[in-house]
Amino acid sequence: MAVLERFIRYARIHTQSDRETGLTPSTPGQLEFAYLLREEMEEIGMQDVSVDDNGYVMGFLPSNAGKEAVSIGFIAHLDTSPDTSGRNVKPRVIKQYRGEEIILNEEKGHVLSPAIFPELARYAGSDLVVTDGNTLLGADDKAGIAEILEAMDYLARNPGIKHGRIAVCFTPDEEIGEGPDHFDVKRFGATFAYTIDGGELGELEYENFNAASVKLTFKGRNFHPGYAKDKMVNSLKVAREFMESLPEKDAPERTSGHEGFFHPFAIKGGVEETVLEMFIRDFDKEAFEQRKSMVEKIARELSGKHDLPVEVETRDQYYNMKEKLEPLHHVIDIAKQAMLEVGVEPLIVPIRGGTNGSRLSFMGLPTPNIGNGCHNSHGRYEYIPVPSMEKAVALIVRVCELCAALDAGTTTRG
Repeated sequence: MAVLERFIRYARIHTQSDRETGLTPSTPGQLEFAYLLREEMEEIGMQDVSVDDNGYVMGFLPSNAGKEAVSIGFIAHLDTSPDTSGRNVKPRVIKQYRGEEIILNEEKGHVLSPAIFPELARYAGSDLVVTDGNTLLGADDKAGIAEILEAMDYLARNPGIKHGRIAVCFTPDEEIGEGPDHFDVKRFGATFAYTIDGGELGELEYENFNAASVKLTFKGRNFHPGYAKDKMVNSLKVAREFMESLPEKDAPERTSGHEGFFHPFAIKGGVEETVLEMFIRDFDKEAFEQRKSMVEKIARELSGKHDLPVEVETRDQYYNMKEKLEPLHHVIDIAKQAMLEVGVEPLIVPIRGGTNGSRLSFMGLPTPNIGNGCHNSHGRYEYIPVPSMEKAVALIVRVCELCAALDAGTTTRG
């Protein structure tokens, strides 16, 4: 089964996660997908394949290396982003893309244009998979799943390629930050692993944001608006004061590279109470702590100014995995070598977001990320070049070959 065929079948399954259900997996489509993948893994010949009560799919390709080689793993996620509809996805293949604008949905005026997305020019002559303009595509991360399983199938059918024990896991709810919540590191049993997740082919990522979520509750004082002079305090306006007190340059739309930010993303309320939700992100741990302290300080000042409470609830979400991976540079070097050997130029970039690998690295499973080849994740302009998926399969296979040379005593400590 070709990787393109796998991906298109997977993309049509509705697996959008939901932050509000409080369930794991958060939506039933993810469990449906998990059982389908279990069947396909068993057909490939993988062993001990299971779907647990939380929707985690796990299976193993036994070693054929003839020695006690290191056990490695590959991880991807079942869910698609809740930010754009993932229901009734209709993938469309553009054959031998010529560099022109691609009309995704003529009626609604959705166009995938190289004027807006100049990287499209790199894929002239390639087949592209695009959306119909109504949904996301789901290449983040169903392309990763398709690539991993295609690689496992290839290895199973070609026993002359030596590899150690390979563990595979597909997790639910990565897009809502819960992918590692019930991950069984002990059963997975790998010395290190790689997520195959969103990002263009060649991306190799071993650092990410330190991340926190903040919920601020602003209290107000309500009076009849006709008689409110010098009495009313409108909590909506206090929330606006808070947002205006944040550094203007430290917003997502004004930052890139290793720059951190504050990101208010939801607000709801009225005169007497307003709740504001926001994210804090920074690569540097000290700067991350300073950002959290700044939020507390602004809240205290506004509380004092208006003589009304401003409640702040801060929750750390994940930390920069660079702390755990830099001492283990052989894990990065293997991926770089594999890329070069299959004709992919390594692109070392920081992840301006989260990844399963971040928390897993702090759980004792060092896990950098390898890009699965997709672009414009989480929206209707998402696309993936078919040659990128095919190269990703070759890359996974080559990583397995290279790791077969490492003995089982290879350290995961710096």
